[in-house]
Amino acid sequence: MISVGDTAPDFTLPREDGTMLTLSALRPGKVVLYFYPKDDTPGCTLEAQDFTARLADFSAAGATVIGVSKDSVKAHDKFCKKHGLGVVLVSDEDGHTCEDYGVWLEKSMYGKTYMGIERTTVLIDAAGRVARVWNKVSVKGHADEVLAAVQAL
Repeated sequence: MISVGDTAPDFTLPREDGTMLTLSALRPGKVVLYFYPKDDTPGCTLEAQDFTARLADFSAAGATVIGVSKDSVKAHDKFCKKHGLGVVLVSDEDGHTCEDYGVWLEKSMYGKTYMGIERTTVLIDAAGRVARVWNKVSVKGHADEVLAAVQAL
């Protein structure tokens, strides 16, 4: 698991529009990196909508918001269009970035275990270091809490 003070692992991944995004290219801006399990599911949709609704505030605070899941670029594009999302979504189909950030974990549901993304948000400062980590995120009110942390950074 990634910790406060660590250098954020760099990555280059395809966005929902098919262009490539490199994390380190966003410096010296702040980055909110939120990992979520699956496009177009109730909790993930609400989280993306909440971040989208606050994008102007994140931008005013000098931050870019990026959602990461293992869904394909095509799935991300469809998800964005269906829900009018403005957040950047990147596709980590091979799971390397999820593993680098320690969010690809064994989970359990109805007594069965499986591997999946633990909903996690990582705030990265202008120098590329991890400033804050939210593990096992509860979606309700989360975007507001993250925005307050970005504004205080």
